[in-house]
Formats: sequence, structure tokens, C-alpha cells
Amino acid sequence: MSRNDKIMRGIAAAAFCLAAMSAGGAACAQQRTTIPLTLKDHRFEPAEPHAPSGQPLTIVLKNLDPTPAEFESKTLRVEKVVVGGGQITINIRPLAAGRYRFFDDFHEETQGFLVVE
Repeated sequence: MSRNDKIMRGIAAAAFCLAAMSAGGAACAQQRTTIPLTLKDHRFEPAEPHAPSGQPLTIVLKNLDPTPAEFESKTLRVEKVVVGGGQITINIRPLAAGRYRFFDDFHEETQGFLVVE
């Protein structure tokens, strides 16, 4: 086998590995779970959304109230303001099974729990 043949095989193998890794990354991105959440009359709906453990999560929060709110969770390490009538997207790392409290920091009695199973 000539030196050029070895180089070409090496390039082909590297291209194959790169393509396989890219496909694996796309597969991981598809496993993200989206959790729709609304805030209306200072209440989260659903108040206890459920999500699978070990997968990255995306919470899409729509604030149906005219006033701003601050989605906060110390256990989820999130603190994000959503304007009245607005929407935010919150990306959460993969979590272990458990109950994770979240609340509106502007009205702390407005709370919910993310249940991860």
C-alpha cells in the first residue's frame, strides 16, 4: 500500500468518525424534553409538571398575566424574569429523580414543583 493510499484511508476514517459523532450529538439533542408552563392569576399551570430523569429539559413559560414575574428555583439554579404577556425559555441540565421547587420571586406564594421520575 502506498503512502498516499494510507493517507487517504486515514482521512476517510477521520471523516467517518466525525460524521458518527455528529449523528450522536443530534440524537442527544432529540432527547431534550420540553415542558410547557403558564402563569395566570399568580398560579403556575400545571403546578406539578413531570419530566424524565437523566435528560436535559426545556421549560417554556408563558406569562398570561399583565405584570412581570420572576421564575426562580434555587434547586434548579434558575432565576429569570418574564414580562407580562411574554414568554421565556429555560434550559435545565439533566436531573436526578426528585421534586424541585420553583416560584415567582415577585410573589413567592406562587409556586410549583417539577417532579422528575
